[in-house]
Amino acid sequence: MPGRASLARASLARASLARVSLARASLARASLAVTVAVALTLVGACGGGGGSGGNGNDGDITVGLLLPGGGASRFGQFDRPLIEKKFKELCPSCPAVRVAATPDPAVQRQQLEAMITRGVDVLIVAAVDPKLLRPSIVAADRAGIPVVAYDRLAQGPISGYVTFDGAEVGRLQGEGLLEAMGAEADGGQIVMMNGATTDPNADWFKQGALSVLKGKVKIGKSYDTVGWRPENAFVNMRGAIADLGADGINGVLAANDSLAGAVISALNATEVRPLPPVTGQDADLVAVRRIVKGDQYMTVYKPYKSAADAAVEMAVALGRGEPVESVATATVDNATTKDIPAVLLPSVSVTVGTIEDTLIKDGLYTVEQICTPELRAACARAGLTGG
Repeated sequence: MPGRASLARASLARASLARVSLARASLARASLAVTVAVALTLVGACGGGGGSGGNGNDGDITVGLLLPGGGASRFGQFDRPLIEKKFKELCPSCPAVRVAATPDPAVQRQQLEAMITRGVDVLIVAAVDPKLLRPSIVAADRAGIPVVAYDRLAQGPISGYVTFDGAEVGRLQGEGLLEAMGAEADGGQIVMMNGATTDPNADWFKQGALSVLKGKVKIGKSYDTVGWRPENAFVNMRGAIADLGADGINGVLAANDSLAGAVISALNATEVRPLPPVTGQDADLVAVRRIVKGDQYMTVYKPYKSAADAAVEMAVALGRGEPVESVATATVDNATTKDIPAVLLPSVSVTVGTIEDTLIKDGLYTVEQICTPELRAACARAGLTGG
């Protein structure tokens, strides 16, 4: 059996361990208290107005921005930074714009619902699929969060709408195609590569183009491109070439530059020569380079700053509970709401001869960005020589 000294030492050791355990527990409780306090501070600092219009924070508001694409897309390159910059100008003390971008309509619906949960004061939404997003727009309205539809007319109770006149975009494409076709515009045969049926703008563009093309050219094939996906346009164009023949296509009306790129790839893959004129839209940098090279005839440039400014001005006014009539220049209707305050902006046709006076003049691109080493000779012919 252990002696009394051993028992005493063991007792002291147990007491020491107990004191250490108590000290550790005390430290853990103190750490937890600090963590909770910091978390509560952060929530208080970052929380939105919960649809209150920012009334509790001297006019400061939280804006949520949902886009149908980011990164290299037009929305990632131009719209997002312009919207963020304008919002900072109008509300320097406001939290930064909360941005979510995806081409997936189901994901975008989740993103919008997350914005509602986070309690933003106002939303700017470029809907991937307006029909699918409608229940979430209704939920935002019930939460007291006004919605500005951007670029595409959303369904549901929206409070404002900013876009470019789609009929004009289509007319510019149709007129450009007829001009490029020259003598073949009289009775020639074209392919129409339209946008997605889920995007209301796609039909708007198509009808604008048809208002120019009907009665002048034969429409050999017309496709609605699922999801605006270039790979679908490529397959459709290969089918059109197979059905109509390489010599049976005098022009292609492609609804935007991504589809135009796919159309041209399909034409090159089947060695169609010469390439028929192809239209586009959005003034993507790769499309501008194709125009300089001669592969694409034209694009439609939409001055994005005008749209971004108008959308932010509407959003700030709505977030602060102010009217938007001073911003709106028109009204539109959707399936659920009449007389929505709207801004419908003009667009500009761009061909190789007008790049300098449009895109470069507005600072969208520099000559150096457009004129890659392999395009120097073509740029020189086009008068794009840099400064």
